[in-house]
Amino acid sequence: MNTPQQLATYLARIGMGPGVAADAATMTRLQFAHRTTIPFENLDIALARPVTCESDVAFAKLVERRRGGFCFEHNRLLSDMLTAAGFDNRILLARVLLGNPAAPTPRTHCLVLVKFGEDRWITDAGFGGSYAPPMRLRDGETSGTGDGARHRLIRIGNDGDLPGAWLLERQGPRLATDGRVQSDDAWEPQYAFDLAQVADADLALGCHWSATHESSRFTNLTVASICLPDGFASLVDRQLTVWRKGAGTDRRTLDTPDAYREALSQVFGIALETADIARLPLF
Repeated sequence: MNTPQQLATYLARIGMGPGVAADAATMTRLQFAHRTTIPFENLDIALARPVTCESDVAFAKLVERRRGGFCFEHNRLLSDMLTAAGFDNRILLARVLLGNPAAPTPRTHCLVLVKFGEDRWITDAGFGGSYAPPMRLRDGETSGTGDGARHRLIRIGNDGDLPGAWLLERQGPRLATDGRVQSDDAWEPQYAFDLAQVADADLALGCHWSATHESSRFTNLTVASICLPDGFASLVDRQLTVWRKGAGTDRRTLDTPDAYREALSQVFGIALETADIARLPLF
């Protein structure tokens, strides 16, 4: 259940005050605050703990326990909090195309469609590869972000087509990503989606596949990322990269559990117990 108290607690978690207006400018500020406060991470998967996208579970983990999660957790939380704040929204499913996979990928990403009268926007608090800004859903729409990247929406087909009806592309610094981007200058696909209705069971299935399937990125790598106002920080297994526009790059391998725990805490705001660090398949 999405209550006013939950909304107030969430807004405090991301550093926003109460009384948000249900408009596009507020939504943009809210997503930015979410992505620069709540990290993307899959540590519970590496620790063999169950991951679900049920509303109360996502709220407890990301807000009350001050952890992070992956897209199904982030965007379940975002959609719920937008609803509590009076936004007309629903969740969509997408296929991640980052890194140019050879074949269509499963619909294991999600984002949020928000309506303001006749205007439709997408917002996404759970894309762990880079910062994907809120954008008006319009063919050729572009948007820039503080890390120096540009984003573009292209209509590529109809609902039900492969890989989807809409494509989100990115052009910008490779270091402001999790390493899957191949160029600083080319427009590269991030994900494709359509506007088909999505049931809670569809979300549960995508969440379960992502958390358990042998070919999922999240069962093969231990990752964390967080957006910075002017850059991006990512941790892929033991490789930490922190990049800020105009300020250079801190790239290093975390050789010890203590170094890993310190990076989780200082860079991503994740407090993990020493015993949990020791259980990660990294050292």
